[in-house]
Amino acid sequence: MVDILSLVLHHDESAVLRAVKLALEAGVPTKTHILNLLHRLIDRKPTNLPEIDPPDALALETAPKANVDRYDDLRQTGGKRNAS
Repeated sequence: MVDILSLVLHHDESAVLRAVKLALEAGVPTKTHILNLLHRLIDRKPTNLPEIDPPDALALETAPKANVDRYDDLRQTGGKRNAS
């Protein structure tokens, strides 16, 4: 709490209050999140990037499947030791 209050000494009070308000609205009132929001407000870089529509050529032909049996087989190598 003291760290957040001391941000007013280095940054504009309204920017600090806005960052705290945004963090509370997001449900993440942590010091790290407030600092991140404050720096985004100060930098004034656009955060609303346009939606990217990938071309159809990049679509998956076969969806990946979780193969738990393969993982278990790798774990039980029968004495062989894999690099870890």
